[in-house]
Amino acid sequence: MAELDMMIRDPNNLNDHLKVMFEDVIGEPEGAHSADCVWRNSYKCFNCGKSCCYTFLTFICAIPLALCWGCEFAMMSFQHIWQFTPCLRMFGSYLGCYQKFFGSVINCCLAPVCEACGLCFSKIAVSNK
Repeated sequence: MAELDMMIRDPNNLNDHLKVMFEDVIGEPEGAHSADCVWRNSYKCFNCGKSCCYTFLTFICAIPLALCWGCEFAMMSFQHIWQFTPCLRMFGSYLGCYQKFFGSVINCCLAPVCEACGLCFSKIAVSNK
C-alpha cells in the first residue's frame, strides 16, 4: 500500500471542477462597487464560511461516508469477481457453439447474396445535371 500523501489529496484531479474561489462566484463590474471595507469583509466571510462549513461537514460525515463508499466498492468488486465474470465466462462457453453455427450460416447463405448485390449496384453511376 502506498504512503498516504497529506499534502496532495487529489493527485488524479477527480474534483478539479470544485476549485471555487470568491472571484469565481462574486464580481462587481465597473460602476457597481461596494465600499472597500464591505468588499474585503465579504471576501473574508465567504472564505471563512466555506472553510468552516466544509470542516464541520467533514468532521461529522466523512468517516461514516468513507465507510459506506468503501463497502459499496467492496460489494461492486465482489459482484464482478464472483458473479459477473463467471456468468460471462459461462455464457461464452455455452453460446460459443451457437456463435460458430450462426456465423457459418451467415457466411454460407447471406454473404454471397450481399456480395452479388454489391457487384450489381457497384456499376450504378449517379450524375449531377
